[in-house]
Amino acid sequence: MYLAVCLPLILPILAAVSARRLAEWLPPQTATWLLTGSAVTLAVASSAMLGLLALAAAVRIPEVAEIGHLSLRALTRQDPASLPLGLVAATLLAAAAAAATRAAWYRSAALVAAHHQARRLPGTGQVVVITDEVADAYAVPGWPGRIVVTSGMMRALTAAEGRVLLAHEHAHAAGRHYLFTSAARLASAANPLLRPLAAAVGYSVERWADERAAAAAGDRPLAARAIAKAALAASAAPPRPAAYASALGVVPRQAAPPGQAAMPRAAALRGAGVVPRRVAALLSPAPRPRLLLLAIAVILVAASGLSVLDAARDLHALIEFAQGGR
Repeated sequence: MYLAVCLPLILPILAAVSARRLAEWLPPQTATWLLTGSAVTLAVASSAMLGLLALAAAVRIPEVAEIGHLSLRALTRQDPASLPLGLVAATLLAAAAAAATRAAWYRSAALVAAHHQARRLPGTGQVVVITDEVADAYAVPGWPGRIVVTSGMMRALTAAEGRVLLAHEHAHAAGRHYLFTSAARLASAANPLLRPLAAAVGYSVERWADERAAAAAGDRPLAARAIAKAALAASAAPPRPAAYASALGVVPRQAAPPGQAAMPRAAALRGAGVVPRRVAALLSPAPRPRLLLLAIAVILVAASGLSVLDAARDLHALIEFAQGGR
C-alpha cells in the first residue's frame, strides 16, 4: 500500500530529471509522444493519489464514518494513516485543480484567439507572406492552421534556406504540435514538478519540425544553417503578445551566440541554449530509436497508473472491512 502511494508522487521527480536527456536521445517524434503522454499520465496519477489520501482521511472523520456505517476502530487498526496527511493531500489537490482549471481557461482562450487571427490573415493559401521588416516566421494554430512569414525573414535567408524554414513551419502545422505543448503545459499546471517535461516537449516539437525540414531538404547542414540564421534574424524582433505566444506553444526563438553563424562543431554547441542544441542535433546524425530506453520509460509511467489502481483497491477493501465492523 505504501509503495503504491509513494510511486505516483515520486516518479514526477524522476521524470523531471530525465526529461531533457530523453528529448535529446530519442527521435523527436517518439520523444514528443513519450514526454507528453508521461506528463499527462503522471499528472493524473499524482492527482488521483492525492484524492485517495484525502478520501482515506475523510472516512476517519466521525460524522463521515457514521454516514457510511464505518467502524473507526477497524479503520484505525487496519490503516493508521493520519488525518493531517489527508488534509495536506486535500489542500494540494485543491490547488492542483485550481491551477489546471486556470491554465485550461487561458490556453483555450489563446487558441481561440489564434484561430480568429488565422482566419483574418490575407489570402486563401496556407502560407502568408506579410510585409514587415522584422524577421519572423511562425505557424498559427487554427482550423486550418496558417503559416506566417515576414518579408524581413525571407530577405535574411537564401532561397534554399527559406524552403527549409517553410518546411519547418509546415511540420508544426501538419503535426498539430500545439496540441502536444498544450497537454504538457496543462499537466505541469496540475503538478509543478512536471514543468521540465513541458519544457522538453516544447524542445522536442521544434526538433521534430527540424528533422522533417532536414528530410525535405535532403541536406542536414543546410537545415542547421537555416535554423541558425533564422534565429539570428529573429533575435531582434519584439516579443509576441503573451497570450498569442502561449497559443503557438513553441519554444521561443533565442539569439544564437555570435560564433554560431560560423557553424562550429556540434560538440561545441551541446549544453547551450535551445537553438544551439537544435543546430548541434542537425549537425549530427539523426537520432536512432532506443527501444530499451523507451520500454523502461513506458514501464515506469505505467507503474504510476497501476499504483493508483492498487491503492484504490486497497482503500475499497479497507472501507468494506470497516463496514463489517470487525
